[in-house]
Amino acid sequence: MPIARRQFLRSGSAAALVALVGEARARPAGDGRLGFESVPATLRDAVTVPPGYEARLLYPWGAPTGIAGAMPAFAPDASNSAAEQALQAGMHHDGMHFFALDGRADRGLLVMNHEYTDEQLLHPEGARPMTADKARKSLHAMGVSVIEVELGPDGWRQVLPSRFARRIHGHTPMRIAGPARGSPLLRTAADPAGERVYGTFANCAMGVTPWGTYLSCEENFQVYFGASKEALPTAGAAQQRYGLGAGSWVDYWRVDERFDLAKNPNESNRFGWVVEIDPFDPASTPVKRTALGRKHQESATCTLTKDGRLAVYMGDDSNFEYIYKFVSRDKVRPGSDAAARAANRDLLDRGTLHVARYDDDGRGRWLELRHGLGGVDADSGFAGQAEVLIHARRAADIVGATRMDRPEWIAIDPASGEVYVTLTHNVSRGRPGMPAADAANPRAENIFGGILRWREAGGDAAATSFAWDHFALAGDPDLPGAGARYPSAEADAFGCPDGLHFDTGGLLWIQTDMSGRAIGQGPMAALGNNQMLCADPASGRIKRFLVGPSGCEVTGCVLTPDRRSLFVNIQHPGETREGTSGTPNSAWPDGTLPGSARPRSATVVVRRRDGGIVGT
Repeated sequence: MPIARRQFLRSGSAAALVALVGEARARPAGDGRLGFESVPATLRDAVTVPPGYEARLLYPWGAPTGIAGAMPAFAPDASNSAAEQALQAGMHHDGMHFFALDGRADRGLLVMNHEYTDEQLLHPEGARPMTADKARKSLHAMGVSVIEVELGPDGWRQVLPSRFARRIHGHTPMRIAGPARGSPLLRTAADPAGERVYGTFANCAMGVTPWGTYLSCEENFQVYFGASKEALPTAGAAQQRYGLGAGSWVDYWRVDERFDLAKNPNESNRFGWVVEIDPFDPASTPVKRTALGRKHQESATCTLTKDGRLAVYMGDDSNFEYIYKFVSRDKVRPGSDAAARAANRDLLDRGTLHVARYDDDGRGRWLELRHGLGGVDADSGFAGQAEVLIHARRAADIVGATRMDRPEWIAIDPASGEVYVTLTHNVSRGRPGMPAADAANPRAENIFGGILRWREAGGDAAATSFAWDHFALAGDPDLPGAGARYPSAEADAFGCPDGLHFDTGGLLWIQTDMSGRAIGQGPMAALGNNQMLCADPASGRIKRFLVGPSGCEVTGCVLTPDRRSLFVNIQHPGETREGTSGTPNSAWPDGTLPGSARPRSATVVVRRRDGGIVGT
């Protein structure tokens, strides 16, 4: 998700692909897939779904999580305390997953991220002045929710209370694990050993391990740290690569020394990681897995290598950043029960981190990020592997990885094994002093983004080479010079793809994140509000399935195992402020007109009225 839009708070060769891996897809087309009626682009302040479908509200910001004996109701005037917010749904829902209980499709745990806060909405009197209580409430409004849900005669509902219910947030105790554990760069006065940390925040996309744990990704952590101009030391190269010292969205540092870069310069190094959470054990301690590298973490998509090890694909969501892959040293112990979670407890702590290079001929390579290789050594400022992981961006710079147009969510086609990544946009591409367009990022001042895909050599996630092409270059195809290119003439147009998810039937769900200030304006005029589309990679058809309310981002989706229920997150409705009063441009889901209610991010459930499989 871009930083600039929050300032008010804040061509490759398809032939090469086929030549390397042969026939890429065995899935037949024309089997009734995408049988729904496409939803028109619209600017309505509502959730719009196809005829024959319904969308119901499930878990909005401020709803009780379901912790026994502590279920405070949402206060419409935002007067809930920090302690109450720690027991309620956080703000700005993002990536999520459904963990079935006892293998059932009608009962499970829904685990989701809460990415950031709108301080104007979170507090009755708004963002200013910042106080210790406001900072505490704000940190409690981010992180992760674990809720229990079940399907009954009247649809899906929360199970209240639930023994699984849990909120993980900016004050939750966590362990640091992996090669960077104990590094001098992770030590603070509060944690001289560099082994424990309080909290996770800026939680965006996610992943799921084969053994049934949830991987939450810390994205734009840098904007929660700051200092006065007089006290802030000159930011070094390492800090600058992560955007530290450029100012903060929320001035925690004024009331909490932990976020003061001048007083605690190492605290920021303890964020930007993948956090592993066991959703089935509310007493378990979340773990930050340093072997996966530190970045503006977006996505942690897991798959098995041919020999049974784990590969984790990750994006770094900023302009001109990279795509990464971690491959574990050890094989995955099979299963997804408590015994399997225990057997794989440390699997993510040992392995090899790689970064991608996309060559102009439609091929690419995974470049190893290891101390002593490719110029990543003491001479370039890396004392050891811990520093390589803490400063993964700098290591990727040195080995010559390809600078991408904001790599975000990553999804793997269950039929072909191809890996898809959304490149949301990069309007700086090709501007003076900025990297020029290249084969993998072919458009200068790329306002629309696109979806790139690759297939690993031999179909093995452990391979060090791959072939790639563009699945779609997004944008309005009727707009001269837009450069839009879709895989089929039967493709609805979209802009700024972000969320990405393959269901078990092989349908690709695409979610968009156009800036609130751009929606309905200029080159985005024909695209409507942010939306979710469904694609059939075999035929190239893409159909618009859902359009969100005004100002929102549509992000995070997952289907139940029977594919008859689709959970979707609606983030920051009303993000754009209207008029001199700064009124949000949405009142969804509680109001009808802007200003009639505080807009609330929320999870909705979409089902076919006839109970059939969603998307067909």
